[in-house]
Amino acid sequence: MNIEEVREYGLSLPHATERCPFGPDTLSLEIGGRIFCLMTLDNQWDFYNLKADPDFAVELRDRYESIRPGYHMNKRHWISVDFHGDVPDAVHRELILHSYRQTAMKLPRNVREQLSIT
Repeated sequence: MNIEEVREYGLSLPHATERCPFGPDTLSLEIGGRIFCLMTLDNQWDFYNLKADPDFAVELRDRYESIRPGYHMNKRHWISVDFHGDVPDAVHRELILHSYRQTAMKLPRNVREQLSIT
């Protein structure tokens, strides 16, 4: 997948939004004001960061060369995924959805209720 496909798929998820909280070159995809995907727009990185269940993250790093601990993030809860590597497009989408769900389920109850997330 490329950056446009990651962005497009991430924004297709219910209530997903985008913004640039760290400056004009860093794009975050969010649910309820919390980041679930982070990438640069200046081609400085050839990867993007996603939230991941810690045990699942270890499994993913063992399975794919293109997945490693999250760059500049909490290494236990975030992974970096290369745009071009050994990860199939279908798995990219699964990982983005996993990150979205991980983030959504950690939102405060009133925000989840407001967004109709159960």
